[in-house]
Amino acid sequence: MQGKSWSKYLLSLPPMAYLLIFFAAPTLIMLFASFRYPGEYGGLAPWYVHENGRLTFDLTLENWQRLLGTDIYLRLFVKSIGYAVTATLVCMIMGYPLALMIARSSRKSRDLLLLLVILPFWSNFLVRIYAWMIIFSPVGALTRMLNGVLDLFGAGPVTLMYSPTAMLVCLVYVHLPFMVLPLYANLEKHDLDLLDAAQDLGAGKWRRFWLITWPLSLSGVTAGSILVFIPVLGMFAIPDLLGGTDGIMIGNVIKQQFMESRDWPFGSVLSMVLTVTAVAVVLLGSRLGQRR
Repeated sequence: MQGKSWSKYLLSLPPMAYLLIFFAAPTLIMLFASFRYPGEYGGLAPWYVHENGRLTFDLTLENWQRLLGTDIYLRLFVKSIGYAVTATLVCMIMGYPLALMIARSSRKSRDLLLLLVILPFWSNFLVRIYAWMIIFSPVGALTRMLNGVLDLFGAGPVTLMYSPTAMLVCLVYVHLPFMVLPLYANLEKHDLDLLDAAQDLGAGKWRRFWLITWPLSLSGVTAGSILVFIPVLGMFAIPDLLGGTDGIMIGNVIKQQFMESRDWPFGSVLSMVLTVTAVAVVLLGSRLGQRR
């Protein structure tokens, strides 16, 4: 028994070390930076060293007071959560039937369909976004066709580029596989004899789905929702390229604080709030999965 426990600790040591080095340590550094003053030329202000060699960190609460002193950033967080929830729901509505179809397909067709789901990962993330920029371009075929149809009904032209609609479409496109794959992994393990037994007892198609398939797939729904919600919540590339001024999310503000304004302490404050939100979503999802 003692040998088994030691082997278990040795096996868990690499992932624990990875989490400590690449998650816990950067998070603590970010937390410490959120209480620092910004430097004169950006970044963090240098620590003050006294003549006797004593080091003063010169900490402050001004950055957190700045966050709590206005509702602008709160509205941005709420807006970002709204986009993340919407993208997650759309991915679930579109991904669940697709995952169910793949899970119920023959082995040969299943492999091909799974290949098509992961095929977008073979190209660069930014290349795929630029492709959507071409599709939504004001001189693109889609925009001209849509405006032609609207012109027949006497409606004015619309611009798809730099709009929340274009941003949401691209968010769903990029993150849809992250919903499909966990759902497929769950649905593929279902015992189809349960559905046959329910059918023999007189349950219809929809009743079998809501009483058997849906409850058994909730762990896959939870996993897929977490994998979609968290990346969308902190996304900044897609809002930058497709969202325009109306599509700014909290990730864009964090990037602006670090890269443009170079106000690292306040950027750390926003990053800490985003991290706490993401961790809270993961804990809530795991708790719901355990209860199910």
